[in-house]
Amino acid sequence: MRSLPQADPGIPDSRTPTRYLLWTARNQAGALAVGIGFATLWWFAQALMPHVLGRGIDAVLGKDSGGLVTWSAALLGLGLVQAYAGIMRHRLAVYNWLAAAYRTVQVTTRQATRLGATLPKRLSTGEVVSVGNSDIAHIGNSMDILLRGTGSIVAIVTVTVIMISTSLELGLLVLVGVPLMAIAVGPLLKPLHKRQQAHRELQGELSTRAADIVGGLRVLRGIGGEQVFAERYREESQRVRHAGVRVAGVESVLEGAQILLPGLLIAIVTGIGASFAVGGQIRTGQLVEFYVYAVFLIGPMRTLTEAADKLTKGHVAARRVIRILAIEPEVSGGAESSPGGLLHDVESGVTVRPGTLTAIASGTPEDAIEIADRLGRYTDGQVSFGGIDLGSLPLREVRARVLVADNNARLFAGRLRDELDVRGDASPEAVRQALHAACAEDIVEALPDGLDAHVAEAGREFSGGQQQRLRLARALVADPEVLILVEPTSAVDAHSEARIADRLAKARAGKTTLVCTTSPLVLDRTEHVIYVEGGRVRAEGAHRELLATEPAYAATVTRGED
Repeated sequence: MRSLPQADPGIPDSRTPTRYLLWTARNQAGALAVGIGFATLWWFAQALMPHVLGRGIDAVLGKDSGGLVTWSAALLGLGLVQAYAGIMRHRLAVYNWLAAAYRTVQVTTRQATRLGATLPKRLSTGEVVSVGNSDIAHIGNSMDILLRGTGSIVAIVTVTVIMISTSLELGLLVLVGVPLMAIAVGPLLKPLHKRQQAHRELQGELSTRAADIVGGLRVLRGIGGEQVFAERYREESQRVRHAGVRVAGVESVLEGAQILLPGLLIAIVTGIGASFAVGGQIRTGQLVEFYVYAVFLIGPMRTLTEAADKLTKGHVAARRVIRILAIEPEVSGGAESSPGGLLHDVESGVTVRPGTLTAIASGTPEDAIEIADRLGRYTDGQVSFGGIDLGSLPLREVRARVLVADNNARLFAGRLRDELDVRGDASPEAVRQALHAACAEDIVEALPDGLDAHVAEAGREFSGGQQQRLRLARALVADPEVLILVEPTSAVDAHSEARIADRLAKARAGKTTLVCTTSPLVLDRTEHVIYVEGGRVRAEGAHRELLATEPAYAATVTRGED
């Protein structure tokens, strides 16, 4: 059963990965600003500690007890500030990560609901699943790193100012060395970006392959194709692995640069600082201060290179999200309303009379499916509802009044009761009657917890026939103004099919119902049958009347048998 679209999906207007990340940041600007404030305070407190420590050492060497107490108290105070700011920074980092990640889940899910039948035509399952598997983590990381990245810049500036005020030569060395290190890792980012993009695309294709194999495993085993598809999956898996190794190659060089370049800067600063101390240009405490600063700079420098890496990954992940958000639905609605009545498809000539149980019989099942899609407004077509163009009605109204239930509909994980009553407003008696009409009572009775039993993903614990009967019950519980059923009994035995046909006619008595089927058992219980050939209506009437007067219809519904 096709899902009802949500209201205003709140999808950003941005159509580039960078704008999407900016849109995400704007939507959590308050939390980001507070987090950046705490991260800045955290780094700032750390940046002052070496200076205070150097002054304390000078106080010890100068036997200044009062100065030692003062600088010790200052060091303790900075430690307390750093601890508090670090805790709050981490809490806000986690919050911002979750906010960005699940905001992405929200807009993606709402867009998928908005697109409806358009989405599977334009994107593979794996490509959509990859957003939830990995992309939300990278987008969350890109928001998280903004906190520490901004604070690290403040820390580097603070250290540079302190060092310049202490020793112009050492301060300038740091001031020049930091940008050089940042520039040195720049050439690694572009190839990393490309390899990550290729890796993401291969992962999406592999996810699609895995979903196809799992979904069709029973069929593959039946035709002996399990080994063939397993080998194809193995080959694609190896391509993903090789792509991952190529990404890891660049990342390893980047990680090495994060250690090597700051290490070189530490060695240079420490060596020059030691020579200055020996020459009496700086005090012993200042030498220690410079050494600690050189070691300390590894942290903010690693954070900056980490920020470049995570922002690159976030950019790659945002590109996949934008691909989904950029898709427009194939159909749209207007603002008119319809009183209801005849549902007429101009292209085929099919007219569904209000309050009757009508059937479409076609020798080519695809023709009936296309007509059902047009009548349900899942594809464009000249269709009128009560004399009003169906395309001029709001799409939400069409979904609420015309329900198309086909065999591509899925059972989702959760309580069976919630699966059947998707709106949550049906009475227990209505659910019971729907189960009875669909001959699905035995399915519920066999479950230990009955309607409160948990349904696994895609209802895999049920057979094909059981799933079909539960889907029919779900459609009947919805009780729409117009119900269109596509082959609702194709997977059940003849005895169950006959009972469903009888009960369906009674359950939908006086309500507009269209059944696309070639089952004689179902057709015999309908009030009106429309025979379609080549996508056009060729004959109409009662089932038995058409059997006697239309040889093509008789051949279609009897499969050529007498």
